Amino acid sequence: MTFKDLPKVGLLGLLVLFGGLSEAPAQLGSRSADDWASVLDREQRVSGLKIEEVVALLKLKPGDVVADIGAGTGVFSGPLAQAVAPTGTLLAVDIDQGLLDHIAQRAKEENIKNIQPILGEFDDPNLPTRVDVAFFHDVLHHIEHRQAYLKKLATYLEPDGQVVIIDLIFDRPDGPHRNQPEMHITQEQVRRWMAAAGFPVMQEIDLFDNKFFVVFRRNP
Repeated sequence: MTFKDLPKVGLLGLLVLFGGLSEAPAQLGSRSADDWASVLDREQRVSGLKIEEVVALLKLKPGDVVADIGAGTGVFSGPLAQAVAPTGTLLAVDIDQGLLDHIAQRAKEENIKNIQPILGEFDDPNLPTRVDVAFFHDVLHHIEHRQAYLKKLATYLEPDGQVVIIDLIFDRPDGPHRNQPEMHITQEQVRRWMAAAGFPVMQEIDLFDNKFFVVFRRNP
């Protein structure tokens, strides 16, 4: 599947601060890069992630700098990059160099020139510049030290920067990671962590049945 294929199947917003080619011991629910690719690029999964709608709701504009945190195989990186082209930049952040190589190759094949792969750390996205938007989709629950990570991330945001968090609702009987309580987070927890980092809620968006979608903006 290529970036251009994504709109045909519903587009997606996936990612996960993946484990890596070797196991990532400080990363919750880690897998190998090959395993993640087989899971995250499944058409059945991609078709239900509403990427077109999500990207439209972000209201990105050419020239914006966006960090796709936990970019994984890059299924969201392509549409985000296209939304800020030609003058904007998409920073595809992951802790697995193998996944970043995959994103770079994918971008080359699709002639998308404004994606910059960034090798992050467990508690630091290592962004090379300030960003207008930091985007998480199904990622935050995989980060072990969530509040510390979000506080560090805040230092990379522009004064009017936004943080977008889409994550799973875990209090459903059919929810994922039922036997992994350490991976369960709530929207209220995320609100507290973001408030502590100086980012109150700007908007709550009702788009998914099984996920919350919240936009945070730095305190003026």
